Amino acid sequence: MIGIVDYNAGNIRSVELALRFLGLEYRIARRPSELEKTERLIFPGVGEASYAMEQLSRSGFDIFLREYAASGRYLLGVCLGSQIIFSHSDEGGDADASQTDCLGLVPGAIRHFDALLPAERQTGGGRLKIPHMGWNNIRYAGAERGAPLDPLFRGIPENSDFYFVHSYVIQPEDPGVVTAYADYGIPVPAAVRSGNVFAVQFHPEKSGAWGLGILRNFAELDLC
Repeated sequence: MIGIVDYNAGNIRSVELALRFLGLEYRIARRPSELEKTERLIFPGVGEASYAMEQLSRSGFDIFLREYAASGRYLLGVCLGSQIIFSHSDEGGDADASQTDCLGLVPGAIRHFDALLPAERQTGGGRLKIPHMGWNNIRYAGAERGAPLDPLFRGIPENSDFYFVHSYVIQPEDPGVVTAYADYGIPVPAAVRSGNVFAVQFHPEKSGAWGLGILRNFAELDLC
């Protein structure tokens, strides 16, 4: 069974509809205890990092997610969920801190596009619109040197389009965890994997047939 974490900061309904369309068994829960026996977990998210971390802390999901990942079961972060699995985010820091401490499942930071884009793409006619919103194709990391395809993308051609909405960008300490990139002025990590922890910056539940393929592949990952 797939668990869906409901912590008042997730795009729950569209994820639920996608799993229902695929005929997959799932459970949505607001209490960690209700997801203890799930075999894999989807951790969605929309909105702002500090608010999301506050909601996770209040519900106990912050501790639960760390323990779930440590158990070796599969976890999939989506959109904001793909960001706050990292160590910290530049989004939402309070007056006493310029960053928001996140879950720390994967070492790395989350930076705003404006801190990463070249100056010529931030002003004038060449300025890119932020947030990065809409359809963007992806390319697989290491494909040019024959690196194996991540199982999350099994059956999905390179350059397939997925739906993105984000202003902040994943910056892992180890670039080797990135499994797919999009191009938006800079190479944007679109998917990462660190052991049993997967994450996608785009919304698979809003990305048509290829997005449904991502969710199906996640459901079919070999637990052995």
